[in-house]
Amino acid sequence: MRMAMLLEVTGLVKRFGGLAAVDGVSFAVAEGSIHAVIGPNGAGKSTLFRLLTGFHTPTAGTIRFAGRDIAGLAPHRIARLGLAQSFQITTIFPKLSVREQVIFALIAQSTASWRMLSGFPRLGGRRDVMAEAEALLAEVGLSEVAERRAETISHGDQRALDVALALATRPRLLLLDEPTAGMSPFETERTVTMIQRLAGARRLTVLFSEHDMDVVFGISERITVIHRGRVIAEGDAASVQADPEVAEVYLGSAA
Repeated sequence: MRMAMLLEVTGLVKRFGGLAAVDGVSFAVAEGSIHAVIGPNGAGKSTLFRLLTGFHTPTAGTIRFAGRDIAGLAPHRIARLGLAQSFQITTIFPKLSVREQVIFALIAQSTASWRMLSGFPRLGGRRDVMAEAEALLAEVGLSEVAERRAETISHGDQRALDVALALATRPRLLLLDEPTAGMSPFETERTVTMIQRLAGARRLTVLFSEHDMDVVFGISERITVIHRGRVIAEGDAASVQADPEVAEVYLGSAA
């Protein structure tokens, strides 16, 4: 039985002058799956993600999300459709508490967001928002640091907060850019467990880029490998590991 595809990328190209940072990329992400995009530095992964989220406009090609062509739409419109990203460089507000940031993110999804924001100090009465914020903090393992300013928590907790802010948009597809970058082994293990738990509990589709191959091969159901802006391999962990071109350009050839 063929799986439904939530994201379908076809012939995607992004040129900067004479440079094709993304050069005819095609791949699809099955709904409910955990899918990795890997490649060496400069392969085009970040540009690809910026195309998917609307921060770059494609030179050519299509991006279909939930059956709709989203290529060229503004980032806020793509986010409203259910595609959210957690960035490698966190987008948190360092002086606000962890809880305040999650509350603000949840309010931003409301049609009455500006009216609610004007009454932020009195949000204790907004039981729906507060309850959802507490549940989201628990999901990403931040309940114990909820009252602390974001600048005072660990790097791993800051990355978890960034994921929480993305989840506050209630996405169908979550993009994670290097989710374990700069983490200790303990933080990496905790983050991997969190990603798997969130994907299962929320029925999320996850698309992520990552340099830690233990993480990639440990949780990915499908892997797309890009090099110099082009897809050079795709498949499950075993087939990607066995691909000689992948071994040569990225994983390190045994020769």
